[in-house]
Amino acid sequence: MIKPNIAAIIKDKIKRTQTGSDDIYVVGPVKLPVELDGETKMFHWYSWLRKETGEEQTAEQLVEDLTHFSYADLQQSSVLVYGDFENNDNALIRMHSICHTGDIFGSARCDCGFQLKQSMRIITEHGTGALFYLANHEGRGIGLFSKAIAYLLQEDGFDTVDANTELGFADDARDYSNAIAVLKLLRALPVSIITNNPRKVDALRKAGMNAAGRVPLWGNSSVYNEKYIQTKVNRSGHFGQEPQTIVK
Repeated sequence: MIKPNIAAIIKDKIKRTQTGSDDIYVVGPVKLPVELDGETKMFHWYSWLRKETGEEQTAEQLVEDLTHFSYADLQQSSVLVYGDFENNDNALIRMHSICHTGDIFGSARCDCGFQLKQSMRIITEHGTGALFYLANHEGRGIGLFSKAIAYLLQEDGFDTVDANTELGFADDARDYSNAIAVLKLLRALPVSIITNNPRKVDALRKAGMNAAGRVPLWGNSSVYNEKYIQTKVNRSGHFGQEPQTIVK
């Protein structure tokens, strides 16, 4: 069998953008059929790789890199796009931080798994949008191992803010600059963001992205995450619970 020219296959599917001192290579779109509430919804998936700024690499050079280093030991972020995200007048976005316990295992200690699925529902019902799934955001930026230790502190009475700060971390160390750079690559028009977190709205605006509106995202409260949710509002400054409406 003749080995395909991989670079020729992918060269039109790789774009480059920059943020700060980093180059960001975005690969996609890849058709991704997703089962959502018993229906198959067709998303388009992109992933991106952050590298130190240097000379722009061609597709051939990127493929050559992959033969020497798989990047498998580095977390990479991605984005699920639905509908005509580039051109639609009113598109929704969700900046969703990776949550191993909530998104994968369905943990009830947080509301992350619910927010992930609910955001996908809101986007598909709206008709267009993008869900950014952000690596290196585990535990609000402290990493999975440290998050496990923070959980032990929480079981001893600490709230989520104090658990992080007692371990020497910031309450919230997440950075959205790379995701926003990819967002700007995919869309120049304003967006409405699905979030309860004012820091995400501020990050968009500080980066010069027009945040046209906000869609609140509450639900799935239980005895297991009641303190967690209240801490978000009372100590982390999240917007309070309110009826969920879609920005039209």
